[in-house]
Amino acid sequence: MRVIVLLLFVCVTQSAFAACQSGLLDHRFRKLAGTEEVNLCDTYAGKVLLVVNTASKCGYTPQYDGLEKLHEQYEKRGFAVLGFPSNDFMGQEPGTEEQIQDFCRLTYGVQFPMFEKVSVKKEEANAFFKHLAEVSGTYPTWNFHKFLIGRDGKFIKQFSPHTTPADPDMINAIEKAIQ
Repeated sequence: MRVIVLLLFVCVTQSAFAACQSGLLDHRFRKLAGTEEVNLCDTYAGKVLLVVNTASKCGYTPQYDGLEKLHEQYEKRGFAVLGFPSNDFMGQEPGTEEQIQDFCRLTYGVQFPMFEKVSVKKEEANAFFKHLAEVSGTYPTWNFHKFLIGRDGKFIKQFSPHTTPADPDMINAIEKAIQ
């Protein structure tokens, strides 16, 4: 039994180390409507992540519901959805961070981690989304663009805004990544 526990510890530690080595997750963000800063590498190393730029006044906003369901369904298997509100596309995220947080929680029951409002468009993208664009070959073209990142911290796949969280292609990619 001790050997199994030790092997599991070594595997998790190696996975976390690999995730930080890729550099993709080595970025700090403030939690939405808060003061606490989070280093993505320190907090999410070894997890499968779905990074999404979000907006509260978009035709795709109902995807919050599906994203929360994904987060709940796979969280115990080492998966997390990370939301990044952005006002880059047609001003569809005009509210304050407090307003965004209240909207997400009260309207869609969002419990997955949400971070400070950021820019994701090519010209103004923050360092994290620039890095995502480098490894994926694309910047978000609209709200609810999704990037799947593996336990090793490396980009796996991107999904366009019209791809819903219930899309079989997305579900299959997540399930394959969390195995």
